[in-house]
Amino acid sequence: MDNLSFASAVADGSSATVVLPQSARPDAHHDAFLPREPQTLDESGLSSTDIESLILKHLLICGQATGRKIADQVKLPFGITQELLRGLKQQLLVNYKSQAAMGDFDHELTTEGETKARWYIERCTYCGAAPVPLKDYIVSIEKQSVRRNRPKLADLCAAYSDLTLSPAIISTIGQAIHTGRGMFIYGPPGNGKTSIAERVIRAAQQYIWVPRTVVITGETIRLFDPASHEEAPPTSSGHLLEMARYDRRWVRIKRPSIIVGGELKLEHLEFASHNATGIIEAPLQLKANGGALVVDDFGRQRVSADELLNRWIVPLEKGHDYLTLPSGRQIQVPFDPILVFSTNIEPRKLVDEAFLRRMPYKVEIPDPTPREFRELIKQWCTRQEIEYRDDAVDHLLSKHYTEAKRPMRFCHPRDLLLQVTTFFEFHELPKVLSSKAFDVAVKNYFAGL
Repeated sequence: MDNLSFASAVADGSSATVVLPQSARPDAHHDAFLPREPQTLDESGLSSTDIESLILKHLLICGQATGRKIADQVKLPFGITQELLRGLKQQLLVNYKSQAAMGDFDHELTTEGETKARWYIERCTYCGAAPVPLKDYIVSIEKQSVRRNRPKLADLCAAYSDLTLSPAIISTIGQAIHTGRGMFIYGPPGNGKTSIAERVIRAAQQYIWVPRTVVITGETIRLFDPASHEEAPPTSSGHLLEMARYDRRWVRIKRPSIIVGGELKLEHLEFASHNATGIIEAPLQLKANGGALVVDDFGRQRVSADELLNRWIVPLEKGHDYLTLPSGRQIQVPFDPILVFSTNIEPRKLVDEAFLRRMPYKVEIPDPTPREFRELIKQWCTRQEIEYRDDAVDHLLSKHYTEAKRPMRFCHPRDLLLQVTTFFEFHELPKVLSSKAFDVAVKNYFAGL
């Protein structure tokens, strides 16, 4: 089916599942932004104090280190750290313990240096990569914005190739991603809303760069989070490293897709300061910049839907957010995730009309038709290596759905066929679909529902 036929199917309201030829994967495109390695302290955007504090804390923890090991720790070129180490030696904060290879030295703290390092570490224990100035982070988001991305229809179909979706649903999701606007995904439970929401960002160009930490008026904020971000380091043979050496304070990641559920609270949308360490953690929406922020099971959070939505009205309209640092200073930061709400409740029952206008795309995920249901059973029979039989499926649909007045869900074929597989394997029976196997699976699966 070509794009014109697909658009016609959308306009006609066809529910038929379609397959388009897959285009080249988005990850084949060159990165829109490359953080170039700074050659001087000025190019790093930092003050000498910003880096010296990290060096002193690192030496306090490890006892001694060569200049190159320190450079690797703070993720800056050896030339910059070597110059700063000379300055620390002149201030009598660091000593050369012994000579190392290639004009390097082993460094250790003096008594005065240890005192100053302890003063720094009492305020913040962080001594990893040097931070990136906020202004540089803002520039990176502008260049890598998810709103600049224009995935093609074939890319979207590839992202959802493992799901059964109608042309209308694929079209609406694609339009929302194309504009970078938020969307509501709603419908009965068990029809794949969460799976659809998780895949929203897959059609976009795959990689972005994020700083490990950002510094704002002397306060260091941890942005890169291994729990939320999947690192995708550039290769030495790739286009990126042929262009220039990259700034190791930055990490190349897959566009993030951060999913939160009923545990979401308003405080998760603000900076979090750890009293014991002094480290400031970035909020969820900042970690989701350039990707998607999915609020699953919306309406069942520990905070009211109105409070959550009011918190996002300005960011959705303006493309930036206002956050308050632990020091009390308010700052403006980019707001660049696609915001996705997934819920079993109709949007109009959760939010008012004013907010719904700000979320222009609503995607209803209905129950499968009998034809779609039967097709899914065939697909799962193939995956589970079960011989498919029409009479067994006729029995299932007639007795356990029509007579029982039970709604069909997209998850049922998978779940029931997994039960059927277990039944066959445990009783050492031939893997041939049967009415009896479905009766057992239905009894196990729907008991108490």
